[in-house]
Amino acid sequence: MSDLWTGHQHCEVDADGWTTFWRLDPRDRDFRLSDWTGDPDRAGHRLWERAATPAGVRAAWRTSATSVELEIRAALGIYTRIAPVDILVDGELHQRREVREGEQRLRIELPGRRAEVEIWLPQAGRIALREVSFDGPDRGGGVGNESEAAEPLAPTGPRWITYGSSITQAGGAYGPSETWPALVARTNGWDGVNLGFAGECHLDPIAARTIRDLPARLISLCLGVNIHGGATYSGRTLPGQVESFIATVREGHPQTPLVVITPLPAPDREGRTNAVGLTLEEVRDCVELGARTDPGVRVIDGRTILSADEARALYADEVHPGPDGYRLIGNRLAELLTLD
Repeated sequence: MSDLWTGHQHCEVDADGWTTFWRLDPRDRDFRLSDWTGDPDRAGHRLWERAATPAGVRAAWRTSATSVELEIRAALGIYTRIAPVDILVDGELHQRREVREGEQRLRIELPGRRAEVEIWLPQAGRIALREVSFDGPDRGGGVGNESEAAEPLAPTGPRWITYGSSITQAGGAYGPSETWPALVARTNGWDGVNLGFAGECHLDPIAARTIRDLPARLISLCLGVNIHGGATYSGRTLPGQVESFIATVREGHPQTPLVVITPLPAPDREGRTNAVGLTLEEVRDCVELGARTDPGVRVIDGRTILSADEARALYADEVHPGPDGYRLIGNRLAELLTLD
C-alpha cells in the first residue's frame, strides 16, 4: 500500500483493513502539543484531523482494464463537505465521483485500451481506503495485488513540497486533481507533496521536521493567513518563528530552492487588526522579515498572485478562493515557482 500511493508520510491499517493516509507521521506523537487548549470552538486534535485527510495522495497504473473499483469510507469529521475522487486517464480528467458518508464501492468505467490511470483521493473529509481492483483484460486484485498487466507506476519528476493553510489544502476546489498544488505539479511535471492543513498552518515543529527529512528539489511555504486569523504570534514573536521554521527546514535542505509566499489579498480583511493587534499587511511584513534572514529564500508577495478585484470576484468568503480561484492560482504559480 505505502509503495503504491504517494503524497503521504505514513499508512495506518486498522483491524478491518481500512487504510488511513497520514500526511504527517502520527507515531509516537502527543497530539495535545498542537491542540487549541482553552478554545472550546476548536476542540479536538485539529491539526491531526487535517493530517489524516489525503489531500494530494494519489496512485497510478498502466492498464487496459475496462473498469476500476474503489472501496472507500468517508465521514465529515470537522469538515463541511467531503470532496470527490478524481480519476485521470493519460493525464486528463476522466471522471469525478462524489463520495458520501459511510462505506461505499465506486465503480468507474475505463477506456479498455492501454492507458495511464491515476486516482486522486479526496482533499476534504475523513477518508479511508480498503481496496482498489481492476476488471476486464487486466483483472487485478486488492490494493496491493494488481495483476501484472495493471502495472503500478512510481511517481516521476522532481519532488516539490508545499506547506500552507486551507488555501493549500484547497478543500473548496472542484476536485483533488484541481487544487492549486495539484495543478502546479501536473502542469510542471513535478511529484507534489501537499502539506496544506486547513486552519492549522502555525509553524508547528512537526511540519518543519517533516519537510526537513523529505527529499525535495523545491520547497514552498505559504505563511501568514492562519497566523493572522488565529492570532498565533504577535509582531514580537512572528519574525523569529518564521526564521526558526526555515532554519529547521534548511538542516535537511541547505541548497534546495525555498520560496515563501505571503498571504493572498483579502479585501474584506485588510486593515482589520486581530487579537494581538496585527493587520494582515503587518503579518506579511513580519513573515517577510523572518524569511529574509535566509539569503537563499525567495519571497513572493501573495498580492502579486491575485489582484484585489480578482479576489472579490473569485472568493467564496473573506479569504478562501472558490473553485475557479484555485484554478487561477494554480495557473499563476505554475509559472512563478521554478526549480532554480
